[in-house]
Amino acid sequence: MPRLSSLEEIERLYAERGGRNYGEGVSQLEHALQCAELARADDAPPAVVVAALLHDIGHLFAREETALTRDDRHEAVGAQALKGLFVDAVVRPIALHVAAKRYLCCKSPEYFEALSPASRRTLELQGAAFDLSQAAAFERQAGWREAVAVRRYDDGGKRDWPATARFADFMPMMRELIARA
Repeated sequence: MPRLSSLEEIERLYAERGGRNYGEGVSQLEHALQCAELARADDAPPAVVVAALLHDIGHLFAREETALTRDDRHEAVGAQALKGLFVDAVVRPIALHVAAKRYLCCKSPEYFEALSPASRRTLELQGAAFDLSQAAAFERQAGWREAVAVRRYDDGGKRDWPATARFADFMPMMRELIARA
């Protein structure tokens, strides 16, 4: 599994692979920026803003053409790549954001109905909606509320217009959330 050791590596990864599209009509980079902007506009804690920015980083390690045909476990890949670099408050919502989608689909039929076509396709690949027992287990995990928030920003970060922020605008916030050994 990949492991990132610096903010510069993350920035370079988005510069090189952030132009990829994964079926939502926006690039990975544009999606990341829109999600982070939504979190920031919502006055989310800095760790949630950074998690919203980086939640799909795991997709950047997979082949672009497989994103809608198999579960690449991007949430686990991304969390593992960032583990050790960021505090757990950033990594945990990233690791749980797919489970948060499955949770929200269980808890709210309206949520499922509002999912984009690509999110509906990937939901099936990711195991479908939780049942009530799985939803209860999800609620017992540390960081589940933050993961739900990230997931909601994820849903909103697929707009046709560009983000106003640049990746570099979030670097100071990311620096503040580096894990200290």
